[in-house]
Amino acid sequence: SSVVIALGGGVIGDMAGFAAASYLRGVPFVQMPTSLLAMVDASVGGKTGVDMPQGKNLVGAFKQPVAVIMDVAVFSTLPSDEFRSGLAEVVKHGIIGAPRLFVQLEEEGPANLLQLVADAVRVKVDVVEADPFEKGVRATLNLGHTFGHAIEQVSRYQIRHGDAVAIGTVAAANMSAELGRCTPELAARIRTLLERLGLPVTVTGLDVDAIHAAMAHDKKRAGKKLRFVVPQALGDVVVIDDPGDAVVRRAIASVLE
Repeated sequence: SSVVIALGGGVIGDMAGFAAASYLRGVPFVQMPTSLLAMVDASVGGKTGVDMPQGKNLVGAFKQPVAVIMDVAVFSTLPSDEFRSGLAEVVKHGIIGAPRLFVQLEEEGPANLLQLVADAVRVKVDVVEADPFEKGVRATLNLGHTFGHAIEQVSRYQIRHGDAVAIGTVAAANMSAELGRCTPELAARIRTLLERLGLPVTVTGLDVDAIHAAMAHDKKRAGKKLRFVVPQALGDVVVIDDPGDAVVRRAIASVLE
């Protein structure tokens, strides 16, 4: 009859969710996210993950919360960098399945917070309902994350998750353009929006070899093949396996200074 309540950001939600999934083989839990990133991503969908020294989210469980309670008024308590970091996941959701949301951000920025959160959450809910255990379409939610998780790991987690996802999304778009999956104009448009929202699109102090090596521990691999999600158009992304080391390394290099 006990209930675990996760009040906080994404890390708190992941830890509490994993504990709830494990204790007594599972007890109910409630998500009460207090950051933009947690609201639009971590609190919705039932995936809980704990980082290990070897990589991101290597221990975890699927555990759907019995309720998710959100209040955008908490954004007034967030440091500006934390709020900005969460916008990366909002942009990601716009690319994956909500072109109108992407265009709204281009035209207005994060003006209507309630609508912004609702639209971003709807994208994730629709995907998760279609594929709750990531056997197919849910993998598209990993746009920017193969690059992003490796960047986080190599930086020793000094780079925020949202910032790493922004950089990773630019790398994925650059890879897509090189492979002819999307136009160079779309890749530039994605980069421009992220920059306009104050998100980083490049990183300093890291090198191609270290980031590429970190990908060997990525949980999204298909066997030994690296797996990436890349945009083809707004609202249309595709999962590609093993585009080749040279292509991957050029995509990494495209976001390094």
